Amino acid sequence: MKLYTSHRAPNPRRVRWVMAEKGVEDVELIEIDILTGDHKKPEYRNKVGVPHLPALELDDGTTISESVAIGRYLEALYPEPNLFGRDAREQAVVEMWTRRCEFYLSNPIMLNVRHSHPALAALEAVQIPQVADYNRVSAERFMKTLDRHLAEREFIALDRFTIADIVAVVGLDFARMVRYRPPAEFENLHRWFDACRARPAAKAGV
Repeated sequence: MKLYTSHRAPNPRRVRWVMAEKGVEDVELIEIDILTGDHKKPEYRNKVGVPHLPALELDDGTTISESVAIGRYLEALYPEPNLFGRDAREQAVVEMWTRRCEFYLSNPIMLNVRHSHPALAALEAVQIPQVADYNRVSAERFMKTLDRHLAEREFIALDRFTIADIVAVVGLDFARMVRYRPPAEFENLHRWFDACRARPAAKAGV
């Protein structure tokens, strides 16, 4: 298998983190430079169908894009440690929190960074400071929800680390590009964030 990835982007990092948690080492990593537009070239778009990263090319030529979809595929091949839930209830809870963390935290943080970091202007038709500010405020509203949720919990979805934690921590950690950290008042969120970043797989996913 081949993983088309970029160390500049957060979504591919989710997959690399999943691989590191599971000890997956038999996937070839192919670096794509998004700042020079390699992901928009015909040879990549024709293979993947969209100019997005990451993408996993299987041995039979099938190509899977979208980080969570790739994570699900890897979970099926490498079931331990479980990151997506062991039964119907767990899977539903993990899916719920993964989608919440993606829609209300990671995506807004990514838009904030993309519209505020000078080097990422190449990815936008126009960088709009108001878009950056709006999305930071939006993300911080959900951070408040997460902080309350984590008051008596170690992890976001279950009593163990899951894909929901990966989606959230990778999104938040991307903000270090603009030297942002969540407001200090969110003590539970900071505790969880620091614990996730201390995991061995966090370093492998960078």
